[in-house]
Amino acid sequence: MSALFLSPPSFDGFDGGAGARYQARREVTSYWYPTWLAQPAALVPDSRLLDCPPHGVGVEETLRIAKDHDHVIINTSTPSLKNDSRIAEAIKAQRPETKIGFVGAHTAVLPTETLKASPAIDWVGRKEFDFTCKEVCEDRPLETISGLSFKKDGKIIHNPERELIHNMDALPWVADVYKRDLEIEKYFIGYLLHPYISMYTGRGCPAQCTFCLWPQTIGGHKYRVRSADNVAAEMAYMKKLFPQVREFFFDDDTFTANLPRAREIAKKLAPLGIHWSCNSRANLDYDTISFFKDCGLRLFLVGYESGNEDTLKRIKKGVTTDEMRRFTKACHKAGVVIHGTFILGLPVETRETIEQTIQFAQELDVFSLQVSLAAPYPGTELYEMARQNGWFAKKDKTDIIHGDGFQQSTLEYPGLSKEEIFESVDRFYRRYYLRSGPILRIVKTMLEDKSILVRRCREGYEFFRSLGQRKADLAASQGGVLVH
Repeated sequence: MSALFLSPPSFDGFDGGAGARYQARREVTSYWYPTWLAQPAALVPDSRLLDCPPHGVGVEETLRIAKDHDHVIINTSTPSLKNDSRIAEAIKAQRPETKIGFVGAHTAVLPTETLKASPAIDWVGRKEFDFTCKEVCEDRPLETISGLSFKKDGKIIHNPERELIHNMDALPWVADVYKRDLEIEKYFIGYLLHPYISMYTGRGCPAQCTFCLWPQTIGGHKYRVRSADNVAAEMAYMKKLFPQVREFFFDDDTFTANLPRAREIAKKLAPLGIHWSCNSRANLDYDTISFFKDCGLRLFLVGYESGNEDTLKRIKKGVTTDEMRRFTKACHKAGVVIHGTFILGLPVETRETIEQTIQFAQELDVFSLQVSLAAPYPGTELYEMARQNGWFAKKDKTDIIHGDGFQQSTLEYPGLSKEEIFESVDRFYRRYYLRSGPILRIVKTMLEDKSILVRRCREGYEFFRSLGQRKADLAASQGGVLVH
């Protein structure tokens, strides 16, 4: 039976492909690949993957396409559930026999609540849902499918759990789905070369970070990996399939968590002559970083989170600020670019810890950074901590974005309001980027490549427009009026 794997239309700039890790608008146009939908789509013959946000597909076009499919599977998230439910209801209204399933971290944690969110939702996938989707699309009876919850005769039934996939090489490559269904030039990430492609070489993460969504909901804390030969073979295939790609990104939670395997993959990638980048913890030594660089590594995406030691301990980061400093210096020495990520509003943020983090970021002086607000997703330890300590600023604990798609601060602490936390993001960005070092680095890249010049001008316009919109959001939340 025909199946449509759908990342639905949403607010302008919504990044459904981010896997619910950052389901909000970013300051500049950014779209991750919908790999979590591409993977089950690769298991289902004659399926189609429709990633609406980057391709500019609206509701009307989505409904037209959905009408031709017996199964529609939507990747949802905590902040997008209401919107996704409306899309599901419209699909069901035009063709009542369409079977609609929801998958994602939110459904893994709250399967009952998700099913109750809309009468249009027939089933939800729990945990790792690749083979759950495949079996649904084979029209097997729902009650026989592990890892699935569904409605029957007005009741909600939870089938037994599905085992996590241990042999990751059993999963098909996503390359052909990307080629068939996606226009890769539509995908942008500010710190990656364009066009880029992202993919997974494994799932799960041994780190215990309290805020991180996937290991605590779907992937687990054991790093389950594809073999180095399997990864290298797909990379060689992708290079032929997408000769225009300038960079490949391994989106594993922590690609460097298994260093012997990471080294083996890097060694096999070296002869391909490609640029590749990955997520890493800030705990590698210079020799390892230099080896990766020699094998084609261009950039590390690194979660620093905070410059305050107590905060790092509370979120179980497992890396100290001194380790972060040594790692960052080693990357600078080896010529590896870093995009650093920081989070404001983690337990128990104060004005002083925010200032420490801003100063720490300036000291590290990485090429680029992203500043987020703490997002306590259901299923994470951070969510439970916030619930038990009364840190939620709103009664609706899942209300974590503004109507325009920008993150809002959902937590607040004694002596620090959610408005102050929200405002500090703007202050962080301005104090970091409006310095001679970052400005000169950006200008240098613009002068070296005309395509980057055009892109950076667009991103600069979007960035300052976003900061302006954030000010408007802040004024609205305070009941005030923004004066330009």
